[in-house]
Amino acid sequence: MTIKKSHLRPANTVMNLERLGSSYPYRLSFMRILIRRIMKEKWQIERTTFELDKEGYGDAIYEIRTPKKKYSFVVFADFLDPGKRSDRVIADQWDITVALCEGSINQSRLEKLRKNVPLQEKGRMDSKCIVLSRANKSTRNFEYVIGRLASGRQPSLSVIAKVGYLYRTTAVYGSGKFGMADWQKVKSNYQDFSQPFAAEMFTCYLIRQFSIEQADFLAREKSPDTAVSMHIDIKRYIGIGNATGLGMAPFLINHPLLINHWIEIRETALARVLLLGEPNKALLKHFVSLANRAKQHLKEISIDNEQQNSINYKTSKDIALFIEWLELEKYNIKQWTELADHATKNTGIEAQELINTILIELYPELTQDLENTPNIEESYELVPEMLITNLRDIIRSRYAWALDVDFTSNHSNAVFWYRSEEKMEPRLGQRNSDPGADREMMVGVARLVRQCYDGINRLDSNNIKLTVAQFVFFHPQYRLIIRRIQTMSKTQYGDIQANLLDEGVLPIHLLRCKLSFFGVGKFDPKSRLWVRNTMFQGAPIQSDIGSNHIDDWFFPIMPFAKQDKGNEHN
Repeated sequence: MTIKKSHLRPANTVMNLERLGSSYPYRLSFMRILIRRIMKEKWQIERTTFELDKEGYGDAIYEIRTPKKKYSFVVFADFLDPGKRSDRVIADQWDITVALCEGSINQSRLEKLRKNVPLQEKGRMDSKCIVLSRANKSTRNFEYVIGRLASGRQPSLSVIAKVGYLYRTTAVYGSGKFGMADWQKVKSNYQDFSQPFAAEMFTCYLIRQFSIEQADFLAREKSPDTAVSMHIDIKRYIGIGNATGLGMAPFLINHPLLINHWIEIRETALARVLLLGEPNKALLKHFVSLANRAKQHLKEISIDNEQQNSINYKTSKDIALFIEWLELEKYNIKQWTELADHATKNTGIEAQELINTILIELYPELTQDLENTPNIEESYELVPEMLITNLRDIIRSRYAWALDVDFTSNHSNAVFWYRSEEKMEPRLGQRNSDPGADREMMVGVARLVRQCYDGINRLDSNNIKLTVAQFVFFHPQYRLIIRRIQTMSKTQYGDIQANLLDEGVLPIHLLRCKLSFFGVGKFDPKSRLWVRNTMFQGAPIQSDIGSNHIDDWFFPIMPFAKQDKGNEHN
């Protein structure tokens, strides 16, 4: 059976902002694809330099050999006054700064990197540098873990679970920023990283590896007679943290063709499972096993945000009731659509999306080919010969959600998006009180569509038969939005169906959506504008490469490592 676009969920369901903000990392998330590639191709990651003093400050270099290329990962660990440790992009000092580069690192190149990498945005890279990043220690976990290891004991899993990492990145730069290799070069010259954000994700993976090795090193330096190495199960459980703010949000609006591509891949994977997968007792029991793991994963998330805690609690409860229903039905499910329909009718949006994520996990053979779906090149073309009446019809059918917004209300125009001059990062302003509304970013797609539609409706009977070219000639202010409308009319997804200028807008939904495609989990909202999260938790570590890989780090939970003498966890 061929999967047609008509088999996919409709856009008014999928592109709902709340549903997008309920997305979970899944089998085809970029991190999962990257780890499978690393393990399959047996990438060699060798630490060639580890010149740290007893306080952990100094340089480290890792050489990476893939079947196609050789790379180097350089780490500079410096003293940071605790009072200057910050997640904010305006910070100018960090515990570590790193770079992923092409080839080997000789002394002269190391010295050049040493002068520039710690400066981050203020430094200057060259085109052999692929990714630039920085990270800060977890104030709760870093010293705690070292202290436990130094005393001969393993860190408590319950303590680690509250954070999930030893370091947290605050920015990961690629794609040509600050003189680095641009995306075209990365895609053509560094084919190991030709998938979206693969180089950035690999950099985060290596920061995680360094954090584990630095912790073991510092424990031995602190107490060489009693120190023990971190248990391998705990090493795998430790991820790398991340703090993400508004800087990521406009990406989803400014790259609608790419977002359409990503979402179409996910929805195709789901449709294949629902239509081609054949439930049986073994698969249904596997589903329940994964659902129980996901439920436990949610229970183990420890955050301060009451709203997210409430959501996690409800989702966990919904999943428990869903499992009970399956058991009452004695797993007598003939089609996966029965299961999905029951979820839609009886669970919240978060639980629905979690269940869809689990369904995709059951059938790697139905989705494997989607990993290598070619990237798309974004281009927007104006169709000048289109009649303006046809354009109006497209707006009515495709953008009914935008026409439903009352833009005469102050509530619907309460905020504006702008880019700060200092850091060139997106910010959110209040239209009635903050300056800068005259320089707002083109994020309010709904309002722009409405303005264009109203402009068409103001035409008199003599002009209503104009072509788009003629209309744009007299009204050039509508050119960009018309180009977007015409281009997106050929796609199924891409436009987020929400007014992003509304006073109640939650940009965090945008962040979570994009992060889920990266493979990020454990969302910890700090406000409606930024979120902490965890990457690669549960993933294989460097020493696992070359062994038989079971791709099973889906919804990581606390490991039950062996309670060896002197290595108790509590």
